[in-house]
Amino acid sequence: MPLSDAEGQIIAGRLRVYAGDSEEYYTFVTPEAYASLKEWFDFRISYGEKINPDSWVMRDIWQTTNIKYGARLGLATVTKKLKSSGVKRILERALWEQGLRRPLKDGEKRHEWKAAHGFRKYYKTHAEQLMKPINVEITMGHDIGVSSSYYKPTESEVLEDYLKAVPLLTINGENLVLQKQIKELTEKTTNNDYLVNAKLQEKDDALATLSDQVMKLMIEVQELKKQHT
Repeated sequence: MPLSDAEGQIIAGRLRVYAGDSEEYYTFVTPEAYASLKEWFDFRISYGEKINPDSWVMRDIWQTTNIKYGARLGLATVTKKLKSSGVKRILERALWEQGLRRPLKDGEKRHEWKAAHGFRKYYKTHAEQLMKPINVEITMGHDIGVSSSYYKPTESEVLEDYLKAVPLLTINGENLVLQKQIKELTEKTTNNDYLVNAKLQEKDDALATLSDQVMKLMIEVQELKKQHT
């Protein structure tokens, strides 16, 4: 679910993890991640899948070409939940294909970081630089122990804290930097407009005051003329 600010700009996405389970919890994703998820759902819709609030974020891969009918529709209508093992295989395959994972050297038993868990570790490491550690634990679905009896932040409060870490969690920061520059330029332009309008108002007020003084002086001159005639 997209979350927007007062101006209608998407600031984050909200996810329900383990929906319907006793361990269900909420978490957030960056605007960049939400845009990628939306693109994924739009792709599925283009192949005929009916997306609803109960649709799985990750589903099985379907036939993308209907040779017999030459159409896209109807090929993705029957959905099947992709298990965690399936998600892990997709991640591992992507790591190998992108050259990020290489064969282990002699004597090595495991890779430097895990395929799936590495993303959670990345999130925790970067988010804790700007967020309250306990809020990071909440958004990761971790049990905060006895603290849960005393610390009960609202979802809005956790979101506000999460937004501080969005720049560090954004992979392609160029768009984020550009948006920030545009916002700063817009604010600067607005401030400049206020200054110009204020100066113009001061000028108008000064002219009005001068005009009043001239009129008063002319009246006084007329009165003096009457007194000497």
